[in-house]
Amino acid sequence: LQMLERQVVGGEQAENKDLKEKRKRRKKYADERRMQLAAALQQSNEDSSDWVLLHVYDSIQEEVRAKSKLLEKMQKKLRAAETEIKDLQSEFELEKIDYLSTIRRLERDLLLSQQLLDQVQSLVRRDCNYSNLEKIKHESIWDEETGRWKIPEPVIQKTHLP
Repeated sequence: LQMLERQVVGGEQAENKDLKEKRKRRKKYADERRMQLAAALQQSNEDSSDWVLLHVYDSIQEEVRAKSKLLEKMQKKLRAAETEIKDLQSEFELEKIDYLSTIRRLERDLLLSQQLLDQVQSLVRRDCNYSNLEKIKHESIWDEETGRWKIPEPVIQKTHLP
């Protein structure tokens, strides 16, 4: 009777060692998985939508209250994100306006310099190398180290008659 009891209680393979090991491994895996889920639940903050999905509610009103709180929190986050976006856009717009005004000012300065050069060019002696501004522009070299143009020195070419 005892032998039959052992077989019935544990099943027909109660004495099978492989089956016992397999049960132990499954139980160990289930315990580890349960511990991982518990740790994950502790680490996740109450703001996440997973908390609402994993929480068991006693009543529908409790569930509605919890989801309403979560919705309010998410709406606050959304409003904060929208405010930050507007701030960044206004900052970008101010920088853009500043860049455009700088470009306009530089264009006006360039135009003034060009007009001054055109006026002064007629006053430069014909035998000076600065009488031809296009040639001077072509011979000028930009120096990266100093951040300035290297312009040829003015030279007066005297012609000697025999």
